[in-house]
Amino acid sequence: MFGECHEHIFMDGLDYRAAVRTHKDAPCEPVIRAHLREYQKRGITYIRDGGDKYGASTLARELAGEYQITYRTPVFGIHKNGQYGKIVGYGFSDMKEYHSLVKRAIAEGADFIKIMTTGLMDFDRQGEVTGEPLSGAEVREMVHIAHEEGMAVMSHTNGKRGIMAAVEAGVDSLEHGNFQDEETVKALAQSRTTWVPTAVTVRNLLGDGRFPDDTLRPICECTEHALRMAYRLGASVALGSDGGAYRVLHGQGLVDEYHAFQQILGAGETLDRWLEAGEKKIQEVFRKK
Repeated sequence: MFGECHEHIFMDGLDYRAAVRTHKDAPCEPVIRAHLREYQKRGITYIRDGGDKYGASTLARELAGEYQITYRTPVFGIHKNGQYGKIVGYGFSDMKEYHSLVKRAIAEGADFIKIMTTGLMDFDRQGEVTGEPLSGAEVREMVHIAHEEGMAVMSHTNGKRGIMAAVEAGVDSLEHGNFQDEETVKALAQSRTTWVPTAVTVRNLLGDGRFPDDTLRPICECTEHALRMAYRLGASVALGSDGGAYRVLHGQGLVDEYHAFQQILGAGETLDRWLEAGEKKIQEVFRKK
């Protein structure tokens, strides 16, 4: 089975608030072990976490070897104060504070740096993202600082403006990347950035009732169109489900993501080789030098 290139071990796929309560005082080892067993059952031997502020991903990395899993974590995510990202990490007001957080992550054993450059999809406004994306200059400086410290950069980013800024800044991986268009996909294909679409975070909501399907389907179609273009242009893409997100269960989420890719692009060796190349790049880049 392919590796899971984006998940959050502290979440449970069912109830975010309940998951936070589980780990709030200290990471809950029995729950983390249960999640790791779900990956092991499906033959998943590589996991890249998106970080948290409860120590859950750090403990998961310590335990993962018992399940024959290689585990990588940024320890926590980094966001600009007032912007999206508090749920997985800590905020900064200026680049001096950002640099301090990068150093803190490294001191706490981070394998790479996770940054948040935009908000989430706005389900009330088709094609829009919550909040204001960080400027291109801000993202470039954030990436530059992390790279100077010898760390790869995982970037939570959505929306055309945010995606272009992240790719042009040289992020090593683009997470989610919703609402791409031809310009952003071409830029991605010409860059060294690997895209991890986490398509099932929306696909698995269809029929759930949390959001109208009429709102969700255009988002899915946009991702499908971008994926077909990325496939055709030979962009670097890897599988990651955002395991732990609502209706994206640990272990099964990656299976769902792979099936989604097969449905969108057609199953076969060509697809598998493409995804293997993307995952290989992730595994090579997102580790301590």
